[in-house]
Amino acid sequence: VIDHPKYQESKRIAIFLSMPDEVQTEEIIKDIFKQGKECFIPRYKPQSNHMDMLKLSSAEDISSLALTSWNILQPSDDDSAREEALAGGGLDLIFMPGLGFDKKGNRLGRGKGYYDTYLERCMKHPHGKPYTIALAFREQICESVPVTENDVPVDEILYEDC
Repeated sequence: VIDHPKYQESKRIAIFLSMPDEVQTEEIIKDIFKQGKECFIPRYKPQSNHMDMLKLSSAEDISSLALTSWNILQPSDDDSAREEALAGGGLDLIFMPGLGFDKKGNRLGRGKGYYDTYLERCMKHPHGKPYTIALAFREQICESVPVTENDVPVDEILYEDC
């Protein structure tokens, strides 16, 4: 990931805080700060498909985040001091999680459409749609995954031996 040309050229990067069954992102987050890039993480709104990408001030900032009912760390709802990526300069790159992927770039998420809805909002931003990279385990690559017209394919899927 760290040697990927899109990562190298990106300045504003959104990345998920990994759950135990996902590709672990902690070292990537540390590198984002080490390289002097800006790091944004998701804040999901429960009972909706709305998600914002909020800026982290440091890798250590993660320890100040609240744990949701889904066991995901994220900025609390009343945390209004953080920059939302689309309120500023947009994003260059989004690293995305998923449950399954196919080689056409289709992604099976957790069913709420958070990333698809967010990417639709990105497309309306003056900066445009960021490049998207899904981080996967080889076992998550399928022949095909079910998609709807609202699903936005990822630009690239990185997995071991890809």
